[in-house]
Amino acid sequence: MRLQDHLYHVIQSLPGFLPETWLAGAFLFIILSEILLKYSPWQLQTTGILRSLTIGALAVALVLVCLQWNDLGGYLFHHLIYLDHKAVFFKLIILVTALLVLLHVQCMQTKLPAEFYSILLAVVLGLFLMTMATNGLSVYLSIELVSIGSYLMVTFGSGKKPAEGGIKYLLFGALSSAIMLYGLSLLYGMTGTLDFTSDVFANQLAQNPPLILLVVGFLTLSGVLFKLSLVPFHVWPPDVYEAAPTPIVSFLSTAPKAAALLLLMRLLSVFPADFQKLMAIIALVSILVGNLAALWQNDLKRLMAYSGIAQAGFIIVGLTAFNQTGFESAVFYITVYVIINIAVFLLIDLMGQDTPSPTLASITGKGAVYPLLSVCFTVLMLGLVGLPPTAGFTAKLLVFSSLWEAYQTNGDPLLVILLVVGLLNAVISLFYYFKIPFYLFFRTSASSPVSSPISYAAIILISLLTISILALFFKTDGLINWIRLL
Repeated sequence: MRLQDHLYHVIQSLPGFLPETWLAGAFLFIILSEILLKYSPWQLQTTGILRSLTIGALAVALVLVCLQWNDLGGYLFHHLIYLDHKAVFFKLIILVTALLVLLHVQCMQTKLPAEFYSILLAVVLGLFLMTMATNGLSVYLSIELVSIGSYLMVTFGSGKKPAEGGIKYLLFGALSSAIMLYGLSLLYGMTGTLDFTSDVFANQLAQNPPLILLVVGFLTLSGVLFKLSLVPFHVWPPDVYEAAPTPIVSFLSTAPKAAALLLLMRLLSVFPADFQKLMAIIALVSILVGNLAALWQNDLKRLMAYSGIAQAGFIIVGLTAFNQTGFESAVFYITVYVIINIAVFLLIDLMGQDTPSPTLASITGKGAVYPLLSVCFTVLMLGLVGLPPTAGFTAKLLVFSSLWEAYQTNGDPLLVILLVVGLLNAVISLFYYFKIPFYLFFRTSASSPVSSPISYAAIILISLLTISILALFFKTDGLINWIRLL
């Protein structure tokens, strides 16, 4: 193809890349604004101004993404990325998550450096690219853009722990990226292309033994499994969650997982080998490791870290089914999980603001001090367990139903084992999720619980998120029908 044709195709692709172009421009504008504000009369208000500008930039991006729903671009930039309804849906999840996290920062008046806001925009841009990546090059670059920004954000706390958590995150992330890059190099050597949508890619891969494809596929998926915090790439969340500021943990525990789930769906669909057994084993071990480790935790953020490992295992139970129902159930699950997790971390921040590290002991007896927030906390814990009347029950019902449907189709006993172990672990999770309402309502503190002032904005935000989890249980059809359009 001539250079002129290449340039023409790039120009044709730009309208489908408008939200990403806007975010890149906003990223540069926020950096420039930060520099100018430091030498202006509004120097003391720099952080607040940058926060407002970032919220505005994300709101504009939200409008631009909504406009893409009826104006899809298909393949862009010579099959480097692909814009479809799935990408638009997940970009909406990412944007809403980022906006809710900024509201979390606003409600808590969390002290974060001015650089946080530009880095947040860069990470959101990387997550957008992850949702559309269909080429080995775009997959790797988008994951690295997200990872580098994530490493930096983890270090934004005070004291030694954030630096330690950031270094651990960097080391484990670099290892998973190196493994993924090695897998991509093997794929290129086997096929001669990194375009996952190419017929040459599929035909050349099909000529290799299934075992080779499984090994190469697992190596390639390692970067995505790391973002989902699935076994064996699950070591980083406890230290990172404990070290980083709570709003940053809220973002890192939700938005990257959503983007990684869609990327995992795309990658699994292009490999000709049967990955069902491998995904079932990963889901099974992740659920077991996450739930059993969480039983012994007293630090609330570490408890949620191990909970996240188990919940990631439940999410990919839907992918393990390898049917349309399974994909739809996984998307529904991640949507519900994002809402619950954001609300839980905001509650942890609110109830633990009088302590340097929120623990079960620090919330003892606070059910009487914060009755509304404590009831919301209990409802959210019901959602994470998967009990009615919350959308968490619907999410678990859908993923296990898709797994049972897959077992009836192929009769693989491993799927039954995953189903039984998953249901048993949902019961096991009761013992650590219900520690929180137990300490809130049924344990008394040696001293009177400290009542810190809580803004009405935070109470309203928590209430709305909790009501949405209840509403999605009673009115599931709207979200399910939307997901079926993807």
